Amino acid sequence: MRISHSIALLSGVFGFALAAPAAHAADPIKIGVIAETSAISGVGIPNGAKMAAEEINKAGGINGRMIEIVDYDDHNSASDAVRAFQRAAQQDKVAAVIASYISEVVLALEPWAGRLKMPMITPGAASNEITKRVHDDYDHMKYVFHGYLASTQIADVVCEASKTLMVNDLHMKTAVVMSEDAAWTIPLDEEYLKCLPAGGLKVVDHIRLSPDTTDFTPIFNKVEGEKPDVIVTGISHVGVQPTVQWQQQQVPMPMYGVSSQATNSTFWKDTNGAADGVIFNMVSAPDVAVTPKTIPFAKTYQAKYGNLPGYAAYTSYDDVYMWAEAIRKAGSTDPDKIVEAMEKTDHVGTIGRIAFLPKGDTFAHGMRIGEGYITGLMVQWQKGNPVTVWPANVATGKMIFPAFTKLPQ
Repeated sequence: MRISHSIALLSGVFGFALAAPAAHAADPIKIGVIAETSAISGVGIPNGAKMAAEEINKAGGINGRMIEIVDYDDHNSASDAVRAFQRAAQQDKVAAVIASYISEVVLALEPWAGRLKMPMITPGAASNEITKRVHDDYDHMKYVFHGYLASTQIADVVCEASKTLMVNDLHMKTAVVMSEDAAWTIPLDEEYLKCLPAGGLKVVDHIRLSPDTTDFTPIFNKVEGEKPDVIVTGISHVGVQPTVQWQQQQVPMPMYGVSSQATNSTFWKDTNGAADGVIFNMVSAPDVAVTPKTIPFAKTYQAKYGNLPGYAAYTSYDDVYMWAEAIRKAGSTDPDKIVEAMEKTDHVGTIGRIAFLPKGDTFAHGMRIGEGYITGLMVQWQKGNPVTVWPANVATGKMIFPAFTKLPQ
């Protein structure tokens, strides 16, 4: 396993001084970051975390103690991630961990967080099971926090937006649900099948495809045969290939929904512009001031790394700030005290106001969703740029589709 250690000591824009125990003031406070650095959606996780650490350190760290980001590449492997987590906790002595955008990886790490009493947050995995475990076995799983929306919550945002964008604006009536076969899409699809019809879109087919699929021709042929008005997606591990083939084959239905890879600015280049017209869900976007921190973070990230941040870069950046604040409030790096402090989080980050749900909630240690906390956006690729199209009060543009797309009359 490739393991790199990086001490973030440079300047940033949101630094704040964090007071913490004076003991061992010279020793850094380590935060482990386990991510899929070769993946489009994973590379932003260590990048965002390092930016936050640089800013906090620039402002004096945690009472003079610097934050050290210890990052690990899990190579998209749950077993590699577990080995990295064990090393982070037992050998590298990190105080907390930020881990993965892949639900299967996070679910593999979750029992280890309990066994090793290691505080952990995911910046991008979506499976409902992550928070369900915390709810069902709080005493052992309380060390795990969910730093992104759960699948059911994501589906609800997509459905709510579809009422305006697909049904009211475009007069659509039917949809095909097309999702990859993965842990996170099981609850996503279950909710899609309920909330899309409730919002006015009849689901005429439900397709689950292997993440290893390379030829989407038979799938798109099947979809075209159903003649739906829109394809509602749930894709993350796949993304480039179906988008390219959607454009190459001139599939006349818009692609709308969840496409994790589309949240990264490299997606336009990766698809050679085939992404034009694709609409996808995000909790923050570079063109919308979700909070005063959102746009400055995106600009700084782009200047530093050469591209705009994907969805998990925003969240991992926020996660470092929350861990730092929890450690300050805890007055130590004792894991139980950190968890207790983290449960009281009330932090305005790049994605909104972040607070965690209590242990009795179905989504225990998940983020509060709704007005005043975390909401959602729908963003569309238009001529090389991501443009927010929903909700109307923050939209920066209207929907535009490629010429081959056939919309209802």
